[in-house]
Amino acid sequence: MSGRLLGIDYGEKRIGLAISDGLGIGARELTILQSHGVNQDFAAIAAIAMRERAVAVVVGVPVNPNAPPGLVTQAAIVRDWITKLRDAIDLPVHEVSEYLTSEEARNMARMLKRRANEPIDDLAACVILQSFLDARSRR
Repeated sequence: MSGRLLGIDYGEKRIGLAISDGLGIGARELTILQSHGVNQDFAAIAAIAMRERAVAVVVGVPVNPNAPPGLVTQAAIVRDWITKLRDAIDLPVHEVSEYLTSEEARNMARMLKRRANEPIDDLAACVILQSFLDARSRR
């Protein structure tokens, strides 16, 4: 798969977005969307994907290996959102584990000298997308 990929860090209040270069080597933060409900969110994501000429989407799933069985986890909520996203946009949607990406995003925010209370959802999306790109290049 060649072309730009759109990375997504889904949250109920905010959705972080990142974009890759056309060669699929590097990712950079793009923007943070304030959530306005699935229909508006999906329309905004589709418009951004089109504007950025994305050929696929990568969404982080917060897999917690220590979660008790049967518990409705954030991963289940995100996977449900991904199912709806797949129906709403005409691009392939890939899932990638985002376990511990928030810590990496916080470290990036410190390096970029962001304020402590500034959202980092776009940086988390960048970490998610870069991990997907790195794993793909190792194959």
